[in-house]
Amino acid sequence: MRTLARVSVIAALVAAFAVAPAVASAHSDHRSPVVGYVYVNDNTAPANAVAGFARHLDGTLTALPGSPFATGGAGTASGLASQGALQSADHGRYLLAVDGGSNQISVLRVHRDGRLALVRSGPVSSDGAKPVSIAVHDHLVYVANAGAGGSDYTGFALTRHGRLVALPGTTFPLLDSATPGDVLFNGDGTRLVGTRVGTDQIDSFVVGSGGRLTAAPGSPYAAQGPGPFGSEFSPTDPSALYVSNAHGGTAAGTVSAFRDGSAGALSSIGSSPFPDGQTAPCWVEISHNGRFLFTVNTGQPSISRYAIGGDGSLALLGSTGFKDPTGLAPVDARLSPAGDTLWVVGGGGKVVSAFAVRGGDLTELPSSPTALPADSAPSGIVVL
Repeated sequence: MRTLARVSVIAALVAAFAVAPAVASAHSDHRSPVVGYVYVNDNTAPANAVAGFARHLDGTLTALPGSPFATGGAGTASGLASQGALQSADHGRYLLAVDGGSNQISVLRVHRDGRLALVRSGPVSSDGAKPVSIAVHDHLVYVANAGAGGSDYTGFALTRHGRLVALPGTTFPLLDSATPGDVLFNGDGTRLVGTRVGTDQIDSFVVGSGGRLTAAPGSPYAAQGPGPFGSEFSPTDPSALYVSNAHGGTAAGTVSAFRDGSAGALSSIGSSPFPDGQTAPCWVEISHNGRFLFTVNTGQPSISRYAIGGDGSLALLGSTGFKDPTGLAPVDARLSPAGDTLWVVGGGGKVVSAFAVRGGDLTELPSSPTALPADSAPSGIVVL
């Protein structure tokens, strides 16, 4: 992503004060009960790893014993400029991580205490170059590869033992200039969409037998703004697709709304695209009830908040800043399973920020942010 590339990566934040620290310690003692886990693809080189945290009821995070957990592959040590570099699968039993530096995908088993362990089959080839994004529906997995000479979408089956098996006839080649930023399924797994950040286009497919793809008539479609990037289908309407347009310039970002109709054809919803008045809207997350959309503005940095109308159109509610925006470069975002907390990865600051969610309002938690490993170039987040 051009805008993201212009944001310099700063050194890891360090604890500064004994009272009211700027970054919450991941190793402090907490009496608040553990309610789940947060994982971030560190994207480190030469050996990649996933940072794991226990998620407490009061919103604090504490590092899990053994974290970060090795993936067996290699990261790129620089931002991936993608959404979905880490995904959960099989009802949270596994995590799937891109290893962009070794052209591999890793599968890690999630233990009951949150610890991760690489499955015995180890990382597998992504069947392309520089995997950046993963889409999962049931046991069908698609990977977007963005590297020169090996850019494509490729399908895999995830076995009950956590092994990824490439599916014959599922590779869809892309031009080197495409630079895919995201690949994703809709809620019922009948559609697959990918964004081509480099050529301002959106791929749309119908998913058929054996996971094979049939491109929609007219696909790839011209995006409604430069740099189509992050994307998400509504969790309550599998035909409603939202795509951020990141490269419109200063205070000129937009979010597009599409109807994914017959044979995968994309049509505009309402007066799409909808302006957010911010810079570089990239990552997109939608509330579990389908009523609100949040987009992370990497260049600002801020999070824009929209209400989603009955027809799928967007109404801008406003934008929420970060407590300490210096060098933050926020990237991937994910809601907690209960939908009451939005977790955001600070790619430049190497932190995870947390916001309480009240309908379409966001408030950063007192314990936020939490530091990630100093050598990380974080891309991708999963909240369980």
